[in-house]
Order: sequence, then structure tokens, then C-alpha cells
Amino acid sequence: MKTVPRVAIAIGVYNEEAVLPELMRRTCATLNQIPGGPHELIVVDDGSCDHTWEILEREAQRSPCLTAVRLSRNFGHQVALSAALDHVTGDVAVLMDGDLQDPPEAVPTLLEYYQQGFDVVYAQRVNRKEEWWLKGCYWLFYRVLAVLSSTRLPLDAGDFGLLSKRVVDEIRNMPEHHRYLRGLRTWVGFRQIGVPIERSARHAGRPKYSALGLLKLASDGIFAFSIVPLRAAAIVGALTILLSFTFSLYSVYAKFWHGTPQGFTALILAITFLSGVNLCFLGIIGEYVGRIYEEAKGRPHYLIQKLLSNSPALGAQPDKPQTVRERTKAQSAGY
Repeated sequence: MKTVPRVAIAIGVYNEEAVLPELMRRTCATLNQIPGGPHELIVVDDGSCDHTWEILEREAQRSPCLTAVRLSRNFGHQVALSAALDHVTGDVAVLMDGDLQDPPEAVPTLLEYYQQGFDVVYAQRVNRKEEWWLKGCYWLFYRVLAVLSSTRLPLDAGDFGLLSKRVVDEIRNMPEHHRYLRGLRTWVGFRQIGVPIERSARHAGRPKYSALGLLKLASDGIFAFSIVPLRAAAIVGALTILLSFTFSLYSVYAKFWHGTPQGFTALILAITFLSGVNLCFLGIIGEYVGRIYEEAKGRPHYLIQKLLSNSPALGAQPDKPQTVRERTKAQSAGY
């Protein structure tokens, strides 16, 4: 059994002015019920264009546990959560969405498993409140990714979960830009366990993930943890060669024994099909190459416009972009 840790709840928000007051109330109430401390709440504003930051500024003046970070623009949900992790100084970090679909009241349950020796305690979503077709897409995606991935990723597990300090440190050291945090925490290893937690409906406002955004997140998960699409290109290519060779033998046989075959329609169909297959796999290869290009540029994951914190370890505002490793070294000095 471990002692009661210092808990840090890390949240990324984007245009959540309708949800933020209730989010702050419930999250702070949960932290106040946890023994020990001091606990902390890190909220990263991912370039909101509504009154989200103004609300965070007011909350920072009266909430000693709050660290509010405003990014210079919208960098994306996974990057915002990564920025929140970079500012964690507690013994454990709990990643959570900012729409209250992840109930803050479940944090003590996650802590119970941490005290039993688990480094990662992730929530497995049950009784989702989305539309039937969206739930079906989620169900299918997690199972396809589990089959394709070289790392055994858990089913129906989102970002909501608890990470120990050493898991947080390892994730901070990962420099990749196209981040899929629920996959990264699985790749790290250590002792992990899933806890079924009911997925609540969004408290207010509209979902910030569009269909295209969800597709991008899904592609990040697949391309970051699987090379099966590249292997599929080789397999399809080998099958195509085999079929082409078989058709060539038939053409030679038909020419010498039955006259010139009448194969114009078949030829057009074969050309158009193979052209489509080639373009499809060129696109897949392009995805991998594009991600290599993004990593080679070495740009920081995000830039901070403003930081408000009562924590001694995070009180100074950064005045220049830092690399992932520089940020990790600077943040680790605060433990």
C-alpha cells in the first residue's frame, strides 16, 4: 500500500465557457475530499476564442490549487493534454476531458488502484451517451486498432486515467508530434489496469471534435502504433503480381489456341483497379513520410502565451519556446 499521493488533475479545454464553471466546481470539490496534498489542477486553454481564458483568470485569483496555461493558438486536444502534463508537479497525474463526460468524482476510485501498486489506471468507457452510429464507430475503431497495433492497446479506453510520476516522466520524454496519449501510456508499460466507468453526457455546449477531427485522431493512433498498412501494400502487390501472371498465361494460351482474346473490358477494369490500389497505398506511404517530415523539423509541440500559477515550481512564465527535453528537465527540477 502506498501513502496518499499529491494529485494533479490535468485538463485541456477549447471554447468551453459554458462548461468551465461547473467543471471547476466539481473538480475542486473532488480534490478537497482527497486526503493529503496540496493537490493541483492544471487547465490548459488551447487557444479558445470565447471567454474561457477570462473565466480561468478569475478562478486563478481565488483558487490556490489552479495552474492556468494559455497556448498561443489552437494546437489540438492531444497537445493541450501534453502541455498540461508538462506542468504537473504532483505524485500522480489524472488526465481528463474538459466537457465533464469524464466524471471528476471517479478520481478517488482511480487512486484506490494506484495505492495497490498500479502505475496506470485507465477508465474503460461503458454506457456511452453518444448517438448509436458514433458509438458503433468508436467500438469498431478500438477493435481495428487493437488488431493492427504492435502494442496491445486496451479496448474502449480514452484519455481519462491516472498516471504515476514515472509514467508522466517517460511520456514527457517522448518527442513525437502526432501524439496519441492513450497509446503512449500503454507503450510505457509498468503495471496497468482498466476500471469500468460510465461515460457521462456532455454537460453543455457542442462537441469540439468534428468528424474530420475524430478521423485524424484515429489515423494518429493507427500510424503511430502500426506498420500493418505498409505491409498490406506489399501483400496486395504480391497478390496483384500473381493474378497478373495468371492472366498473362491465359492470354498466351488464348492467342495460340483460340485466336486473339477479346479482353478490352477486362483490360480497362484491371488498369483502373490497379491504378486505384497504387494511389491508395501511395497515400498511406505519404502519411508515414509526412509524419517523418514533421518530426525532422523539430518544432516545439506548443507555445505558451500566458501562465497563471500559485505553485512555486511553475510561477515563472516561460519567455521562449522550449524543446520537449528542455521542458522535461526544467519541470523535473521542481519535484
